[in-house]
Amino acid sequence: MFLRSRSRLRAAVIAAAVGAGVLVAATPAAAAPLAGTRSYLVITAPGATSGATSAITSNSGTVWATYDAIGVIVAHSGAADFASRMRAVTGVQKVGATRTSDIPAEAASLPFPVEPTRVGPATSEPLRSDMTQIGADKAWAVNQGSATVTVGVLDTGVDDLHDDLKANFDAANSASCAYGKLDTRAGSWRDTDTHGTHVAGTIAAAKNGRGVVGVAPGVKIASVRIAEKPSGYFFPENTICAMVFSGDRGFEVTNNSYYTDPWLFNCPDNADQDAILEGVKRAVAYAEGKGVLNVAAAGNENYNLANKTRDSKSPNDSTVVTRNVTNACLSVPTEVSGVVSVSSIGSTNNKSLFSNYGTDKVHVAAPGERVYSTVPGGGYGSKDGTSMAAPHVAGVAALLKSVNPTATPAQLRQLLATQADDLSCTDTRCSGTTAKNNFFGEGRVDAFAAVDTGTPPGNSFENTADVAIPDAGTAVSSSITVSGVAGNAPATLKVDVNIVHTYRGDLVIDLIAPDGTAYRLQNSSNDSADNVVQTFTVNASSEVANGTWKLQVQDVARVDTGYINSWKLTF
Repeated sequence: MFLRSRSRLRAAVIAAAVGAGVLVAATPAAAAPLAGTRSYLVITAPGATSGATSAITSNSGTVWATYDAIGVIVAHSGAADFASRMRAVTGVQKVGATRTSDIPAEAASLPFPVEPTRVGPATSEPLRSDMTQIGADKAWAVNQGSATVTVGVLDTGVDDLHDDLKANFDAANSASCAYGKLDTRAGSWRDTDTHGTHVAGTIAAAKNGRGVVGVAPGVKIASVRIAEKPSGYFFPENTICAMVFSGDRGFEVTNNSYYTDPWLFNCPDNADQDAILEGVKRAVAYAEGKGVLNVAAAGNENYNLANKTRDSKSPNDSTVVTRNVTNACLSVPTEVSGVVSVSSIGSTNNKSLFSNYGTDKVHVAAPGERVYSTVPGGGYGSKDGTSMAAPHVAGVAALLKSVNPTATPAQLRQLLATQADDLSCTDTRCSGTTAKNNFFGEGRVDAFAAVDTGTPPGNSFENTADVAIPDAGTAVSSSITVSGVAGNAPATLKVDVNIVHTYRGDLVIDLIAPDGTAYRLQNSSNDSADNVVQTFTVNASSEVANGTWKLQVQDVARVDTGYINSWKLTF
């Protein structure tokens, strides 16, 4: 079954095993909001919020958050005529209620997510069919992504303690924007559902031999929780907060597997929805201006976004009213300019039955059916939805950014499109060409193409010069300079060592990366055999491949002697 809308995009759990604004950490201390208190966006010219801030107070409102650089203020008021009074204030461009329900009591206390019951780590790491479908398994052999690239997961939160996520999680750049105010307290970003953790695993679960592997297992994940609890809704002020935070923290990519509640479509002829459109558009543009590529799920309504006529699902936070809509009405953030909108495909490259579509609305496609990924508490489960398709694209975008670190969001969008694999139409509603159509846009994203720079995997570099190892002396090293290898070293970097030395247990051997990080290959021991002739495998996926690598060897005991005969790196 599918939940009522993409506002969760948790849709269809198949199986579960086991510098803008006043962005300051929230301090929970306020009294619970009174019944009838609503949230509003007050829009001014960028950099000109001060006058409106004063007017909010004098018109029976309070300022909840301010984003001066984009001219957006979040205000609370219990006055029924607050919006109409504020629209008459000089310098105020638009005002709109962000919801049709009262502000929840939780906004005053900002409660922490509940810690889930934990299970032990997985013992195997089977290859997932969705990963082979987009060539991610081939990509991993070339480049698993750079640790300098961060993908922001704007969602229900992320379980940063999950065995498959903790190595790649960036707590310093994670926060909560639920209830429309930034909360940077440690743990505020954790999952209040299962959805965000599932998304995060598809993007960047570690390649550690356990559980699952993400599309880009070498990149970082940050969590920005925007779903409220207990409603589970993603209101506009939460999206705006998260987009501004993403830009200020310098994320390279964000994943947005939701639509901004309570309206499936926001129409510019409605004053409230017009303010929502303006506020979210400005926040998205702000993030992109800071270098962020925003990726979003197209939605699960099986709706032609290029031919809108009816909305029978809004507002979803109170009483739904069926209404007529036009193409001027937009689902946000997926239809906001600059956002990469993603449709879902099945294992045979057909459009998923639930997936939205539309000419020039959907940009690319990715697997979104029976996707197996991480869930809170250390477990794993399968889900369906364009929510599950979007993180595949966010992962591919992270790989692209890893290989092309100076690429702009516009250039990343173009690369996603030109590298995508063309998909043919699969039913009579599909229109366009194989190269570009309303079901799949430019086609299915290709992870291998994202990292395939023409440098084949298996490049080897060797140093055959002898280096004497002093008996019970200081460490010595032999250097190899690597060049022409794109991106980071692999998680399976091969280090072939040939050391001539009696009583090899005397030796401590390290691989030293170009940035000085040491990877221990061998500790000293009681091994009395001669010589070290062995191939070691090192997970060096966080290291840039090009640069000077060193084999460092130290004899820590007396009597026996020898030398480094040769050593080799194979990428």
